[in-house]
Amino acid sequence: MTDSKERARHWDLAYETRGPTGVSWYQTVPRMSLELIGQLGVSANTPTIDVGGGESTLVEHLLAAGFGDLTVLDVSAVAVADGRQRLDDERVSWLVADVLAWQPERSYGLWHDRAVFHFLVSPADQSAYLSALRAATAPGSAVIVATFAPDGPTSCSGLPVARYSADQLASVLGECFKIEASLEEHHVTPAGGVQPFTWVAGKMR
Repeated sequence: MTDSKERARHWDLAYETRGPTGVSWYQTVPRMSLELIGQLGVSANTPTIDVGGGESTLVEHLLAAGFGDLTVLDVSAVAVADGRQRLDDERVSWLVADVLAWQPERSYGLWHDRAVFHFLVSPADQSAYLSALRAATAPGSAVIVATFAPDGPTSCSGLPVARYSADQLASVLGECFKIEASLEEHHVTPAGGVQPFTWVAGKMR
């Protein structure tokens, strides 16, 4: 997909068709995310952004853990509307934006992305994502990114994906990122399929 409007239409249709709990990446409990947030020692007063998290349950779990400055960014207005309706809390800011074109107005101490980056298969899109990541964080900020593993699916939701090992993912995130932990996950989809994921967590230099 070549532009923000096209990406937004694609993901709006995905959520309208399958609903928040029918998409393959849905999790009741984001166990790996919470585990890595703990490993990185992210405190509850850390400004946090969940990229592509419109329908994610992570924000509920972070609120329960005492986090009070949360931002959810998603290109899909449908996902953001559903998330806001599910969780109308003044501690959460909801942004409808394409991360590839987004210009952050503040800095975050935790950047979390589960299953956005692997949809960026072109160098130009990857570069735009990394520019947003750098603009939205500062040295010492925590970063958690999850993508399909090398033995994961070659496509998802009708789109091609890129697959990464932990070393490959850390390398593409660049010299500004220092990896501190990595995990492998076999995510079970709502339909019962298994999707291997690679997770990396670290800090911005």
